[in-house]
Order: sequence, then structure tokens, then C-alpha cells
Amino acid sequence: MINEISEFSDKIDRLLNALRIKFIFEIIVILIIGTLLFKLIDLLDAKLKDRLREKNNSPLTRFVPILSNIFKGIIVFFLLASFLQSHGYSMSSLIAGFGITGLAVGFAAQKTIANVFGTFGILSDHSYQIGDYISVNGFEGNVEEINMRSTKIRALDNSLIILPNDVVSGTVIKNVTNGEKRRIFETFGVTYDTSDEKLKRAITILEEILNANNDVRDDYIVYLETLSSSSIDIKVSAYTKTNNYNKYLKIKEQVLLEAIRRFREEGIEFAFPSTTVYMAKDEN
Repeated sequence: MINEISEFSDKIDRLLNALRIKFIFEIIVILIIGTLLFKLIDLLDAKLKDRLREKNNSPLTRFVPILSNIFKGIIVFFLLASFLQSHGYSMSSLIAGFGITGLAVGFAAQKTIANVFGTFGILSDHSYQIGDYISVNGFEGNVEEINMRSTKIRALDNSLIILPNDVVSGTVIKNVTNGEKRRIFETFGVTYDTSDEKLKRAITILEEILNANNDVRDDYIVYLETLSSSSIDIKVSAYTKTNNYNKYLKIKEQVLLEAIRRFREEGIEFAFPSTTVYMAKDEN
């Protein structure tokens, strides 16, 4: 009797060992298949990107990584499902379970789903890409990353701004990089005691400065805008030939410095906020 029990125990041990070996072998096979399929997707991803880049950097290039991740997720699902089915789990029950779970998760993850659709909206509209300088929802800076959930913007003070894509896609986006030029829009206020000749000369000086600057477009305009409370205002509206923000600032600086120098040379005085008080003289 004892020998029979011992033999039965040995059979159970051998069976368990065989099951463990089979279980480990199945996991290894699944990992190998998954790795090979992932590498195949990465290879197709790289080739598809190269093909799209040859077509003048098609906007579809940015959809390729998203599609790759979706296919990888499908592969993981089917490998897991096939493994569970081989161990006695019903595939139909598994899919039904995923459907019910997906419905529950869908209600709980509405924000995440909205961000995913926001990402597709941003990419399909070609609103911006990595490296662009944009202004959105009161924030502005260079785009550092666009992922399935958010857009990361590096502001001018070097802080990192993370905006959910559903917020970005639902608001006005100003893409500064896509513009071919930047605007110089400045007011030069001169004093009220400036003579008529000097007023005309001030306008001429500003036109000469803009005309001489090779980085400023020819479609500029200089005009006498208004009579403000403490100055006669001359307005300059001009566009630079670059949309690079740092270069734009230096061009604007050159225009302002030259205007200040020329105005001082010709004795044209800049106005500053001031108030003149007139007091009535008491005749008594």
C-alpha cells in the first residue's frame, strides 16, 4: 500500500514537472513569436517612414508610430488570448469579458479617449510638429514632444508645459513657425513742439532705416497715426524676412537703435507721458 502511494506521488511529481516544462516552453515560444512580430513591425515602420519622406515629408509620416503601437497591442492581445485558450479558457468568453471590461474602462477613461482623438485631430490637420513655435491656450513655446495623451511645449523661460491633446485640439492654435515672416509694429511718439518739417523728416528717417535693412521686407509702411495725450504718434508696420524668433528680435533691435540714433542726430525729441496743468490767474 505504501509503495502504491509512493508510486502515485512520483507520477504526480513527474506530471507536474512536465506541466511546468510545457508551461515554460509555451511562454518562451510566445515571447519569441512576439519579439519577431515586433521586429517585423519596426522594420515595416522604418521602411514606410522612408517611403513617406521621399514624398516631400508627407504628413502621414506622423501616423506611422501610432499605427505601429496599435498593431503591437493587437499582437499582444492575440498571443495572450491563444495562451489562455490553450489552458482551458474559452476564447468567446474571453472576448466577451474584454468587451464588458472595455465598456467599464471606456466610461472611466473618457478623458484618455478624448486625448487620443485629439492627437489624431492634431496630426491630421497638420497643426504643428516637433520643433515648431506655437501659441495655444495662453501658452507658447517650442513643441518638444507629441504623444497619444499630451503635447509638451518648452517655454521661453525654459519651463516645460504639458497640455492634454483634447484641450489643444479644441482651442485656437497659432503656429508661428509656419509663418514666413514676423511683424515689427512699433509706435514712435515725438513731442508736440516738433515742427512740421521735423515730423515729415521723422517719417522719412524711419522709411530710410527700413529700406536700408536687408532683413526687412519691402512692403513696410510708415504713417502718422494719431495725436495721443502726450505725443504725436508715428506708426511703423514692417515684416522681417525670417520667422526665427531670436533673429526677429535682433532685427527689431537694429531698427530701434538706428531710429534712436538718427532722431537724436536731427534733434527730434521722443515724448514721454506728461501732464500740463493750466492755472487760471485771479485778477483780484
